[in-house]
Amino acid sequence: MEQATAGKAQRVPKVAKVKNKAPAEIQITAEQLLREAKERDLEIVPPPPKQKISDPEELADYRLRKRKAFEDNIRKNRIVVGNWLKYSKWEESQGEIQRARSVYERALDVDHRNPTLWLRYAEMEMRCRQVNHARNLWDRAVTIMPRVSQFWYKYTYMEEMLGNIAGCRQVFERWMEWHPDEQAWQTYVNFELRYKEIDRARAIYEKFVYTHPDVKHWIKYARFEEKHGFIRSARQVYERSVDFYGEEYMDERLFIAFAKFEENQREHERARVIYKYALEHMVKERCQDLYKAYTIHEKKYGDRVGIENVILSKRKFQYEEAIQENPYDYDTWFDYCKLLENAEEVDVSSTRDVYERAIAQIPPSKEKTYWRRYIYLWIKYALFEELDVGDMEKARMVYKNCLELIPHKVFTFAKIWLLYAQFEIRMKNLTQARKTLGMALGICPKDKIFRGYIELEIHLREFDRCRILYEKFLEFGPENCTTWMKFAELEYILSDYERVRAIYELAVTQPRLDMPEILWKTYIDFETEQGETDKARELYYRLLQRTQHVKVWLSLSQFELSVGDENSVARARKVFEKAAEKLRENEKEERLMLLEAWKAFEYENGDDKNISYIESRMPKRIKKRRKIETPDGTEAGWEEYFDYIFPEDEAAKPNLKLLQMAKMWKKQKEVDVPSQSDAAA
Repeated sequence: MEQATAGKAQRVPKVAKVKNKAPAEIQITAEQLLREAKERDLEIVPPPPKQKISDPEELADYRLRKRKAFEDNIRKNRIVVGNWLKYSKWEESQGEIQRARSVYERALDVDHRNPTLWLRYAEMEMRCRQVNHARNLWDRAVTIMPRVSQFWYKYTYMEEMLGNIAGCRQVFERWMEWHPDEQAWQTYVNFELRYKEIDRARAIYEKFVYTHPDVKHWIKYARFEEKHGFIRSARQVYERSVDFYGEEYMDERLFIAFAKFEENQREHERARVIYKYALEHMVKERCQDLYKAYTIHEKKYGDRVGIENVILSKRKFQYEEAIQENPYDYDTWFDYCKLLENAEEVDVSSTRDVYERAIAQIPPSKEKTYWRRYIYLWIKYALFEELDVGDMEKARMVYKNCLELIPHKVFTFAKIWLLYAQFEIRMKNLTQARKTLGMALGICPKDKIFRGYIELEIHLREFDRCRILYEKFLEFGPENCTTWMKFAELEYILSDYERVRAIYELAVTQPRLDMPEILWKTYIDFETEQGETDKARELYYRLLQRTQHVKVWLSLSQFELSVGDENSVARARKVFEKAAEKLRENEKEERLMLLEAWKAFEYENGDDKNISYIESRMPKRIKKRRKIETPDGTEAGWEEYFDYIFPEDEAAKPNLKLLQMAKMWKKQKEVDVPSQSDAAA
């Protein structure tokens, strides 16, 4: 029985089943709970009641409880400095200075490297006017932690406030032995200046600039001397600083300050010398501000030549930097050379040196694209020697060296050959100019060289030489229609019309021409100008044997109409009829162009019969659709286009006529159906 009872007692009670598992109608979120708690101020704890102490026993009891609480906190964690500071502050508020001092001493035994403890301890002694205690504390603090600048600042401030100037100076001297940062030295200087001790401040600066050898400290030292009227001493400081840094560690800030000092003393020549010395001895990349200051100085106090020299030197510095980054930047070389050429006083040697450096940068690849800008450097160099310097032999050498440098078997530059020939002509050396151009045609014949040589001989009125050159030119490029036309034009100017006709006849028989239509037109225009109508008409029909282009037919019709005799209109109409017959198999756009021109012709020159005839031949314009196919053969949709159906094509194809009749029958049927329905109604 007892066992059964024990078994029942050990059974786990059944968990009640939740009958309704549906979500509640009103959902409450954590955000709502927090907001309600805030609204009801559930977390605000009311402050403890204020206690009023009315007799010594209550005060003693209160102090006992507070001290016990502070001691308990300290025992729990001695490392937490805040517990010690709160304890000492409370003791100080109770007037128990000795107890507060005892707390600080116990705290320093725990952590004597904590600057906050020393500061609070010393500040408490100063508040309580315990000067000797405070002085002893500062001595202990700076002895243990001399690198904490705040101790020294507080110590010196206290001594100065007490009027102990000698003691304060002694503290500063002890501090400076540790070589603190520049602010400490500046504080010491300001201290001496407050008591008008200029010599002592100068002595401090003397130690300061060697302890912290920075440029700004030397500048401060010099400005200190200048401020107090010691101009010679200030200049000596600047000079000593320049010697101190030497050429290896020169700084533009020092020279700018030195030059501005001399400028303030109205020693502008001294300032100019300082700027020039710095620019000559410093690295170019480290004196950008120096250039700006020098430019401003020269604009204020310099003459025009001085300003030009400053700007020139600044630009030269910029170009040198750009060239150093990319020596193949020929545009920069151009600007650099142009700058030197346009200077107030051109330095020929330096300009020539820059040109030599520029042409020494030969393009690394033998591709004409990379040589185009480079060749212009040679051209500018030669023109500089010829026009600016007047050294003709040097200019000739520049041209020759350039021609020797160009790889003529790969590519050439006709401009160089022509410029050199023109230079020799200016030097009245015609034989050398012809030799040069002849050598150019032998090494690398180009159209531009031929044209330049021919133009030269034309100016010299050497027409026999021009004929020879044109013959060589046509042997070199017989497909060039421009050459044929220029040759014919020359003979036309010389009034040798048989030669002109022979040249044109020879030209039109060439198998491959680059612009045959222009050549034929020029030939026809020549015959027309000469009044040879039959020859011009013959040329048109010879051209039509070669091509059936619609523009040729239109030009022939205009030609026939322009003859101006009584049969010109009939001949022009006949040309249109023949063209319409010949172009039946051509593109529909060409046929439409011909018919429209014919129609305009009839409206201007024909009668009603001819106008009605041409209108009956005009095509119908219909809209169609066709598939659009991409290059890979897939369909990309449909597009609409206009097609033209000509009457003669409909007559030749009965299917088209049958379709047209069916279309007309359908339209007629659509018209008849509404009329029958109206009759029934």
